[in-house]
Amino acid sequence: MQAVLYESFEKPPQVVSVPDPHPMADGVVIRLGASGVCRSDWHGWMGHDKDIVLPHVPGHELAGTIEEVGRNVTRWRPGDRVTVPFVAGCGACEECASGNQQVCRYQFQPGFTAWGSFAQYVAINFADTNIVRLPEAVGFDAAASLGCRFATSFRAVVDQGCTRAGEWLAVHGCGGVGLSAIAIGKALGARVIAIDVQEDKLSLARQLGAEVTLDATNGGDVVRSIIDVTDGGAHVSIDALGSWITCRNSISCLRRRGRHVQVGLMLGDQANPPLPVDRIIAYELELRGSHGMQAHRYAAMLGMILAGRASPGDLISQRISLGEAPAALMQLPHTTQRGITVITDFD
Repeated sequence: MQAVLYESFEKPPQVVSVPDPHPMADGVVIRLGASGVCRSDWHGWMGHDKDIVLPHVPGHELAGTIEEVGRNVTRWRPGDRVTVPFVAGCGACEECASGNQQVCRYQFQPGFTAWGSFAQYVAINFADTNIVRLPEAVGFDAAASLGCRFATSFRAVVDQGCTRAGEWLAVHGCGGVGLSAIAIGKALGARVIAIDVQEDKLSLARQLGAEVTLDATNGGDVVRSIIDVTDGGAHVSIDALGSWITCRNSISCLRRRGRHVQVGLMLGDQANPPLPVDRIIAYELELRGSHGMQAHRYAAMLGMILAGRASPGDLISQRISLGEAPAALMQLPHTTQRGITVITDFD
């Protein structure tokens, strides 16, 4: 099969021919219909993820058709249209037994702990626990955008942030995760504030339902602006980017007993930020991480999509071929492309 492969961190990946994958006894092989190009893939290529073993094929946002099943798989067969969370639980540990496969201690992550979806085929382990059936009404490209960004945002806004109708939701960073969070917050009836440094992204945020947009480059005080417009601070705030500045602003803009959710990865020189602990204590703030979403929660998210309350396909701004994926991956931190880039041509 053809796949995007890199043999060294920070060196240009190449599209090369590699052996076709075969399923483990509990796994499946999926023929790719679409794969998202995500900032997390860029972090992996930069060497920020300790789970990656070289040489490596990136890609963790995927959808397609099951091509082959392992001998112990009972729920799936060739031809099924499917997607999968980027964190696949083992199904047997304490975390999985409690329904929290997203923090499984033995988790399988395509594109990180194993070769991923920048390829014509990808092998997925623990299939009966993690594979999600894809409704015919949801295209492969839209489903690929669910895998990390939309699903991660759904868990962050709904399950971790516990966002309710009428509450103020601040979203710091309007990339794929942030824009997804805005769309989901709007679908819940929240009043959304979007913060970014690029006007085109703020424009898209307004189209997706942001009631207030703030340009963080204009020299203004983001925290003070949010506190003023909300008359005391946001009820829920999400750092969808992952930097010292956005993390601190997200925590500091909360009202008393507000809820901060950290979604953006903080790796490399952005790891271990200083936090406003005095404010966290005085305001009794809640700080939560959010790491993917379990397969069993996809039904609620797909229900929102099928009901027309959210449309992840609207977030796709570019569809590319596998041959264009290496350049798209390397350019991620510098691109002015708004929305999500998805690989849809694997020939």
